[in-house]
Amino acid sequence: MPRLLSPAAALLVGDVRTAVVTGGDDHAVAARVARALTGHLADPLLLDPEHREPDPDHYRQHVLHVEPDGSFSVVALVWLPGQETCIHDHVSWCVVGTYVGEEEETTYRLVGDRLVQRGINRTPQGVASYLVPPGDIHKVCNSSDSVAISIHVYGADIGLLGTSIRRRYDLPVAH
Repeated sequence: MPRLLSPAAALLVGDVRTAVVTGGDDHAVAARVARALTGHLADPLLLDPEHREPDPDHYRQHVLHVEPDGSFSVVALVWLPGQETCIHDHVSWCVVGTYVGEEEETTYRLVGDRLVQRGINRTPQGVASYLVPPGDIHKVCNSSDSVAISIHVYGADIGLLGTSIRRRYDLPVAH
């Protein structure tokens, strides 16, 4: 039986649902979802205590909601200091909002058989951004000395797929 969302998380899901069903291209949908998510990032009741639990070995994903038609999923990622993703891209648009702490994102572009670093972005608490494939190659890390928690909304069924990662990149990186 699916677990009930906290009232604050249920409000977020309702706002995301409205942003998604309004339609449009992926950029328009992701931009609306980012605006909707931003309005919830300051709510201290958004996540239940179990959704704030880290894993000592790698960042931890807590699936909060998967829309019944698979059109979007909401997850919380909990990062201990130094934890990071592999370099990857996504199966769908992705909206990320920092709920606690700060995340660091390194972006890349594929040039032949190597990656070229494009930039480093830091996303502080309360800020949401989005990315839309193609051209969404990146890695994310917690480079701070405290826990970071981010809320991710994907335009895909994470319950079915298990992850939003489409491809992992193990290529040389030029800076």
